[in-house]
Amino acid sequence: MILLLLLLIFSYFLGSIPFGLVLTKAAGLGDIRSIGSGNIGATNVLRTGNRKLAAATLFLDGFKGALAVLIARHFVPQYWPLAALAVFLGHLFPVWLHFKGGKGVATGLGILLAACFPVGLIACAAWLAAARTLRISSAAALTAFAIAPLAALALGHGRLAVLALLIAALVYWKHRANIARLRAGTEPRIGKKA
Repeated sequence: MILLLLLLIFSYFLGSIPFGLVLTKAAGLGDIRSIGSGNIGATNVLRTGNRKLAAATLFLDGFKGALAVLIARHFVPQYWPLAALAVFLGHLFPVWLHFKGGKGVATGLGILLAACFPVGLIACAAWLAAARTLRISSAAALTAFAIAPLAALALGHGRLAVLALLIAALVYWKHRANIARLRAGTEPRIGKKA
């Protein structure tokens, strides 16, 4: 149980690393929270016009989610969903940023890819298809996380389906302002600068 507790603490702090904020500050672009949506994720980093930084943010946010799952599966395999939830909550509510973090899209996809690659791949494909069709990042995210629990269930991964449903609920909650803008037709499109 001590190992599990340490792993959960590690996973939370891993998730709480705000890569979008760190990378944009290091690149001399200032505080990412002062532009666009104010979010620390890859979509808002893209609004700076720096695609490489946005791609790096996307990768690193996804990687931390995957890493927590892989480490947990090695040390406490039966409890990996708890580590997945801890890293996800760390990203959403980082202590360093007064618990105001990202919306969890890349980290959530990283978790899904590490937990069950086919389910993660289906979610990523859903995101990509929606993003190409609608050109709206939030709509793509909402689509991907609506499909993920169903994909997990269809492929016979009951525990993952429950975790994916919980992650989806949190993603939808973090996107509540985006959902309101989508309904109003005022949600910005992918790549639009601040």
